[in-house]
Amino acid sequence: MIKIIFNSLLILLILVGCKNNKEKEISKIKLNYDFIEFHKSFYSANAKDIVELKLKYPYLFPSSVSDKEWLDKINDSNEQILFQITDSVYSNLTKIKKTITTLYQHITYYKPAFSPPKTFIIINGLDYENSTIYADSLAFISLDLYLGADSDVYADFPKYISSNFTENNITVDLAKSIIQKEFLIRRDMSFLGSMLYFGKQLYLTEQFLPNLEEQYILEIPKTKLIWSLQNEAQIWKYFISNDLLFSTNQKLNKRFIDLAPFSKFYMDSDKQSPGSIGKYIGLQIIRSYMINNPVTINTMLSTSTNEIFKRSRYKPSK
Repeated sequence: MIKIIFNSLLILLILVGCKNNKEKEISKIKLNYDFIEFHKSFYSANAKDIVELKLKYPYLFPSSVSDKEWLDKINDSNEQILFQITDSVYSNLTKIKKTITTLYQHITYYKPAFSPPKTFIIINGLDYENSTIYADSLAFISLDLYLGADSDVYADFPKYISSNFTENNITVDLAKSIIQKEFLIRRDMSFLGSMLYFGKQLYLTEQFLPNLEEQYILEIPKTKLIWSLQNEAQIWKYFISNDLLFSTNQKLNKRFIDLAPFSKFYMDSDKQSPGSIGKYIGLQIIRSYMINNPVTINTMLSTSTNEIFKRSRYKPSK
């Protein structure tokens, strides 16, 4: 028994040492990118400034919108209130830039061809479906969607949505936007295929943000993460016993994958679950696959649903 414990501790120390060495290597990666606090320039602009901003950032100013309309937007009282609240929460963006730089370093480590985008901080009128946008050489972060889950600004939002409007979610959302464009992940039509598609995204996200708590990676409240951990075996048994894994019924995505207040097992305990429990299970399968197979991340990303399922040896503990 003592020998087993010693060997386990030795393996753990080796893994921790390897992780620390990797993180040191990543921290030394030199990056050069523009970090632009556009929201401050825009909401303090006058007519002359608008002309200059349009010349400098033409892709942010559609030709169909007149200078007068831009000035009306700037001077709108609701727009100014939202800007002032946002600026009061994030008066200094040094910390945000540092966390974004660390994210870009990690992405570059795993994909050396990645070129960090020109990164704009904007205010986008609480458009939560576009909190971050990544388009090749440009990235946009809508800072008004990260003021804190309990901000009065989000009083009209459902709690399961506004719970992710925190500072920690900035890099998570940005990472996922980049992953969708920079890393090819195929998705087949089965329910298992959907779970593994998002499981692969989440696994990449946690590699890019290794110091961030799991609740932020999964974007679910801590209480619901604990419920997921405690009920993982029962969830898996439910999927197996109801023959859901290889079903192509798209209603399963609405029940277990899509953004929602809770998942739909049609049981009394449903409201204790997160809305995207399928993504949680997908991540556990991918983790199990990576532990049991000595492959690179790129190999994992290109491996089929059936192959990952077979070779993962995933079996949640009871």
